[in-house]
Amino acid sequence: MPLHELELAARALQSRSQPARLDAWRHRARAQLSARARMALALLPAVGCSPDFLSPARAGGVEELLEQVRSTPREHIRTNLLETARRRPSLPAWTRRLADDVSLFAELCTGLGDLHTSLLAPHLARFTAYLQADRALRLQQLLAGGVEQLLTQANPQWMRWNPPVLEVRMANGADRDLHLDGEGFLLIPSMFCTRAIVTDGPPVSVSYPACQDGRPGELTIPASVPGQARPIGASTLLGRTRTTVLTTIAEHQGCSTKELAARAGIAPASASEHATVLREAGLIRSLRHRNSMLHSLTPLGLALLNTSEEG
Repeated sequence: MPLHELELAARALQSRSQPARLDAWRHRARAQLSARARMALALLPAVGCSPDFLSPARAGGVEELLEQVRSTPREHIRTNLLETARRRPSLPAWTRRLADDVSLFAELCTGLGDLHTSLLAPHLARFTAYLQADRALRLQQLLAGGVEQLLTQANPQWMRWNPPVLEVRMANGADRDLHLDGEGFLLIPSMFCTRAIVTDGPPVSVSYPACQDGRPGELTIPASVPGQARPIGASTLLGRTRTTVLTTIAEHQGCSTKELAARAGIAPASASEHATVLREAGLIRSLRHRNSMLHSLTPLGLALLNTSEEG
């Protein structure tokens, strides 16, 4: 859900939280912001509400979602901005013209795309790998213990499953009840969320931090390393068995060590040893689920396999 994540990234950009993990990213992103991106950023504050038409909690490609924003009915823009202004009186003065000025609204939508280019696009492959690993873990929880286990373990610091109620601890201490009336809600893993965030629908969504055991320096690592070195294939670099293990993980994201051993045709102890080496090399990521380790490919591991296929 790229635009929902973009809102969280925009808030993180203007915050001072997690300096070790985010300050290098903040410095690079701020240097790349266009004037139109800053225009969009003005409506996505570090703290406080923002117009919901800018960040629909929907799946889809960035361009597809931006087109949905562009097609927002004028009356909805007007009503949404009035609601936002009541809760946040400091909205920029130009927002009063937004519903009626077609060119101004088009400029805002372009700025939203520019903001995505600066904040998320350079790290998209890395974020995707994290989110895939998190989804694999949640799927295992769902299969092992149903929805109850999933809701219990997704974000225990901020969420508590107290059947039939999901209790979410709000950072501002707010106390309110949100009745779904038989409708479901979206559970959304996020790279920039540091707590549980409830967004009114439709549909209602609850965002939570993805892969909370991820390396804190993930955003400080450059997306690519310049150089003209000749590509080396995976089998040359890793050996045949370890390449088989890496390929198996690529084809079965989120597989356990036991499943990995069976699919690769090796002993579980050997699979565990190879997975440890691949993890330390940054080629896979492993998450613990109960007594199992679930393995997923990283962007670096994917790049190595792609290089082998090209060779």
